Amino acid sequence: MSRERRPDPPPLETNDVAIVAGGTVVWAVACVALVVARLAGADVRTWWIAMCASGAALGVVGVRYCARRRDAIARDAGAASPG
Repeated sequence: MSRERRPDPPPLETNDVAIVAGGTVVWAVACVALVVARLAGADVRTWWIAMCASGAALGVVGVRYCARRRDAIARDAGAASPG
């Protein structure tokens, strides 16, 4: 017995730029905290700092990507709307 499939719900509208920027800030804060801890003499592994720096750098790329994607979607929606 098979029922008809209901249509998919519309996608949720989210602020992807803010979400990615928030993650980027977390990586940057962790990097700064690890550098400060290392300068204070704590046993901080070099790869921990490199990981945080990489996360922050990739986050910057992600923010730029999400902003350009958001702008392109808005531009395409404006061009497709009649009037």
